Amino acid sequence: MTAVSPPQAAPRFALIIVGDEILSGKRQDRHMAKVIELLTARGLMLDAVRYVGDDRSRITAALQDAFASGDVVFCCGGIGATPDDHTRACAAQALGRPLEAHPQAVELIHERMRELAEQRGEAYQPEHPDNIHRLNMAYFPAGAEIIPNPYNRIAGFSVGSVHFVPGFPVMAHPMIEALLDGRYAALHGGQAQGERSVIVFGAMEASLTPLMIEIEASFAGIKVFSLPSVDHPQYGRHIELGVKGRDPQLLAAFDALKQGLVQVSAKLGPEMVRGA
Repeated sequence: MTAVSPPQAAPRFALIIVGDEILSGKRQDRHMAKVIELLTARGLMLDAVRYVGDDRSRITAALQDAFASGDVVFCCGGIGATPDDHTRACAAQALGRPLEAHPQAVELIHERMRELAEQRGEAYQPEHPDNIHRLNMAYFPAGAEIIPNPYNRIAGFSVGSVHFVPGFPVMAHPMIEALLDGRYAALHGGQAQGERSVIVFGAMEASLTPLMIEIEASFAGIKVFSLPSVDHPQYGRHIELGVKGRDPQLLAAFDALKQGLVQVSAKLGPEMVRGA
């Protein structure tokens, strides 16, 4: 049985997006940008993203990694009841647990089907084959907890810090937001960081690499980044060179970076500030 690692003291956030339709280009991924937005608004950050097609072995492998990581992982897609929805079964396989009907998820599906029948002016028939088939969406790995779905009450589920939501953004995003503001509310602000950068003209990354290494070695918790561009509409060929992290180290590191650039006679352009 695969062990489920507890979240770390300062957990990282990761995203798994499941579906052939994303990899084939039939649909554009709308999850990553939204999850980044939700995390950033709460002083958190996305550490990793993994895209997986509707292949059982690949989904299972991705979920084994997720369960073992200790990260907070949001997995979007593949929890429906059609033949190409494999995520529930793959989660159970990755954990070495059976799939079991979750009583609360079953009742929520009955409520939803009863409501739809009433809207059509029909009597609800729980034994109708279509309704019995829909109950497959209430089968989760043993020990899972449900994630309420405010859109249609068809629940997602959690095992440890790995959370499974539908592929539909209109459902997935409110469910992820509720988790962030509920279970993970205490983490808000824990990963907030800022960026300071400057446009550098007429320099090569290779010549600036020693300075970048020196800055990271001198300032704990600071990361240096270099974003070269060859055809920017405003600046043309240039490098955006900067640091990211927290104050007061951030400001000190940026000052040291600029001093180092002056010492190598780099031509500096506008400075930029992002984040906290």
